[in-house]
Formats: sequence, structure tokens, C-alpha cells
Amino acid sequence: MLDSYFKITERGSTVSREIRGGFVTFFTMAYIVALNPLIIGLSKDVNGKYLGGGDAPNLAAVAAMTALMAGILTILMGVVGNYPLALATGLGLNTFVAVGIASQMTWAEAMGLVVLEGIIITILVLTGFRTAVFKAVPAQLKIAISVGIGLFIALIGLVDAGFVRKTGAGPVPVTLGDNGTLVGWPIIIFALGLFLMIILMVKKVKGALLIGIAAATVAAIAVESAFKIGPGFNGATGEVNPKGWGLNVPVVPSDVVGTPDFSLFGDFNLFGSFDRIPLIACILLVFTLLLSDFFDTVGTVTAIGYEADLIDKDGNIPNNDRILLVDSLAAVAGGAGSISSNTSYIESAAGVGEGARTGLASLVTGFLFLLTTFLAPLVAVIPYEAATPALVIVGFLMMTQIKKIDWDDYGIAIPAFLTIILMPFTYNISVGIGAGFISHVVIRFVQGRRQEVHPLLLLVSGLFMIYFFTSPINAWIG
Repeated sequence: MLDSYFKITERGSTVSREIRGGFVTFFTMAYIVALNPLIIGLSKDVNGKYLGGGDAPNLAAVAAMTALMAGILTILMGVVGNYPLALATGLGLNTFVAVGIASQMTWAEAMGLVVLEGIIITILVLTGFRTAVFKAVPAQLKIAISVGIGLFIALIGLVDAGFVRKTGAGPVPVTLGDNGTLVGWPIIIFALGLFLMIILMVKKVKGALLIGIAAATVAAIAVESAFKIGPGFNGATGEVNPKGWGLNVPVVPSDVVGTPDFSLFGDFNLFGSFDRIPLIACILLVFTLLLSDFFDTVGTVTAIGYEADLIDKDGNIPNNDRILLVDSLAAVAGGAGSISSNTSYIESAAGVGEGARTGLASLVTGFLFLLTTFLAPLVAVIPYEAATPALVIVGFLMMTQIKKIDWDDYGIAIPAFLTIILMPFTYNISVGIGAGFISHVVIRFVQGRRQEVHPLLLLVSGLFMIYFFTSPINAWIG
């Protein structure tokens, strides 16, 4: 029954590979359950209130709702879309909601804008517009998107592990470790996990990434127990420890099970923001959310498809309409759950690297997220440094697709180059996609080959121009 519904054999996979892939995807993105509360749970709205309307943050409720929505939506992606793709609160989008939107209105009104954006993007899917845009993108630009995302997630892995860090000042924005030096046990755990995964992959051992994460976590627990390293940043005191753990301190908790708090669900005001700020300002906020959500997903779905070898010769993906519909509904669900827009996660590529090819892997990931609503303390045992080596490995695997790009055709090569480098350099998928689209259109017009540019790609490039110049437009309209 499983094989027939999910087409496991047809896609060259097995049930065991799907299960392993589901576990790996979960472990590489479970950090969102701990991180999302720190982003939106500790921010205040225009009235100085925390999420939920209280005078004190309710991080447990944010964590529980984050895990619940991730679980439900990822299972929905598996059942409806049959795609090895997990969903959760979008990083970057949640920061924009917390800093750029909630600072101008109440949390309920901010989440209302998120719901509104999700409804609009869902309509675009149901009318076929979103799918049409996806098909209008040249196949080689889709490959460039996949390669760029590969570099992006590799950088995410290196930054989250502390191998690469921001510099305090100077012309170079990032550096090796702490001011050019690798320090602390967490970096050793990261290196241990990375080289273990490499060795297991070279030896073609099944479950290489999962084994690497598990082994690195055990080693991290032992190191923390022996040396009492502590967190890299202490939120209570503001103290920074460059030798500390990135997010989770690997200590086995005394209480493994907790009762989840879902009180945040339904706390949104759909049109309240229009009475709070000018109409044009609301439209620009929704447009920014919409464009980022729209094309982050296009890039993620494309990258996963190429990595899983599910793309046909025309660059199309099976069940594309269903995949995009679930992702669009995820934005609505995220706003309704008061945890910001939910979207597809590129960390799903780690599960694909482990062998996942179908929605069965998403079911596994989703069920693990649902368990996390009760087992959040246990998830916090896995530190960044144990999970992020998988992202570096997957980044390498996705990078290998670069050979399929025609580097002799400047109309493809230059846009591909801009797409690939700008994603990691700006830490933003949509920026890379937008730069690639705009430069492709401009070069094709200069070459006198405008007939090769799909009208929808021309429209989207214009929208990206608005996206890039949102700040000047805001200043112009006051």
C-alpha cells in the first residue's frame, strides 16, 4: 500500500531510506522549535506587548505552536504533494514580521497580514499563476537556483556551527571562527561530525548523515558533561562566550515530557492593520511577504527536485500544483497559529541526501514534529554543531549540478552566476532569484532575443524591481 501510494519503488527508493531521510530532515531543522520563540517570542509589538498580548514572553506556547504547525503541514505535504519536503516557520520571514511589521501594529494585526498574504498566494496557485511562473523560468536558471541554494545552506551550516562568524568591523564581513581562529570544543564536535559523514559517504554506508548526527550529539553530550562549556550567548546576562554552543546546550534534561500550550492559535486580526497604518504601507508589507514567500518556495522546490532527481527534461516537477498549494496554505496556517508564515525548508535536502524521494519521508518528519510538542526538552539536546555538518555535505551534493549550465551563453551564464553568488552573499534566496531573472531579461533584450523571454518572466522581473526598491518607494510615498 505504501509503495503504491507514494511510488517508492518507481522513484528508486525504499521504505527504510524514506524513514532515514525523514529523521535526518527533522534533525537538521528541529532547531526552529527553539529558535522561533527567541525571534518572535521575545519581540514586542507597537503597544509593548509580547506575542499573545501578555506583558511577559510565553516562549513555551510559541515553541509548541511552532512544532504543531510544522508537524501538520509537513504531513500534509507528504500525503497531498508526495514530495520529500518539510515545512515550518520561515526564517527571515519571522524576523521581518517581528521587526518590520509588529513594531507598527499589534501582534494580532501583524499575523492578520500574514494570513492575508497566505490567502493571496493560495489564490495565485488555484488560478494556475504560480505554477505558470514556475514553468516560465528557463531550465538552466532553475539549475542555478539549486546550485545557489546549495552554497547557501552550506554557509548556513558553517555559520550556525561557528566555523564562520561575523566580524565586528573591517572590510571583510565574515571570518574564520573567533577573529580568525577556531576555538572551543563545539568546533571540534562539528569537525568530528563532518569528517565522520564524509568517511561514511565515501564508504557508501547507508544512513551516513543520520549516523553522523547521532554520533556527534553523543560526543557533544559527553564533552559538555566533562567541561561544562555552556551556551555561546547567555540571554539573561548578555554574556558572549565564543567557545560556547551555538543554540542548544547538549545536556540531557531532567523532564523529557511537557504539556504543550496551544493558546496562540487563532489570535489574529485580518484587517485590523488597515486602520493602524496607511493602506499603501499595508500593501507594501503584504507584497514583501508575498514575493519572498513565493520565490523562496520556487527555489526550494526546484533544488529538492534536482537533488532527488525528480525533475523531468523540461525542468518540471511531479505534483507541482499540489506542492505549491500546500506551501501556500502553510502561510495561512502560520498566521492563524500566530507564529509567522510557514514555508518549505531547504534543510529537507539533507533528508534527500540520505535517500528520501517521496512524501513518506515527510510523514516521518511531520510525526517527529508532532512528538516534539510533548518532547521539546529532548529536542534541545541536539546542538547546532552536531546537525549542521549534514547541511555542508548536502551543499556539496547540490553544487555538483553546476556542470549542467551552459557557461558559453552569457544570457544564461551571467544570470546563473549572479543567482549562485548572491544567495549566500546576501543570506537570501529571493535576492539571488530576483537578480538572476532581471539580468536574464536584460541580456536577452540586448542580444535581440526577446522572443525567448516568457511574458510572465518579464512581469515577475518587474515585480522584483519593485521589491528591490521598496525602501525608495516608501520614502517617495511618505
